[in-house]
Amino acid sequence: MDRVLALSWQHISLSIMGVALAAAGGIPLGILLTRYRWLAKLVMAATEVIQTIPSLAMLALLMMLFGLGDTTLVVSLFLYSLLPIVRNTYTGLLGVDPGLLEAGKGMGMTRSQLIWRVQVPIALPVILAGMRVALVTAIGIATIGVLIGAGGLGTLIWRGIQTRNNTMVLMGAVPAALLAILTDAGLALLEQVLVPRGLKKKAVSAL
Repeated sequence: MDRVLALSWQHISLSIMGVALAAAGGIPLGILLTRYRWLAKLVMAATEVIQTIPSLAMLALLMMLFGLGDTTLVVSLFLYSLLPIVRNTYTGLLGVDPGLLEAGKGMGMTRSQLIWRVQVPIALPVILAGMRVALVTAIGIATIGVLIGAGGLGTLIWRGIQTRNNTMVLMGAVPAALLAILTDAGLALLEQVLVPRGLKKKAVSAL
């Protein structure tokens, strides 16, 4: 049981690390694309291409650059998490009511103040939804990280398959599924806590 808990913690930690890196790069990129919209199609197309690469093939390619271990898995999760985060940030910011932006300008707000005090708060539900999708997806992909020497619950699943031990397979598969379900529910609850109801309605109308 202690081992399952340790591997579960390692699994969620690697997943969060990959998504956090994607958020650190993807949210500013999504904001930048609202200013340079001619770049948006190119960036979205590039992230969509990354999304279509099979996860096993991605790990194999990255392994040639980063070798075996957790680093390769984290970089892979970073790349797969970019699309939902960049797309949702871009879409959420563009969906903000232009009237609110004009009101902000009338109050003397700078471009930066409009982004961080008006657009980002209103688009926050959409941005969080992108991160939610990214993290749940990352938890699923992380299970095959064992094939390139990474840690996590995939270790139990793989060893169980090799030894034809169904109990060991379940010891890895069930916690991985529970992590995905609990993460999705937890982020949904966090969204309700962090985002005022009025902003949620604006975000829905923006979409």
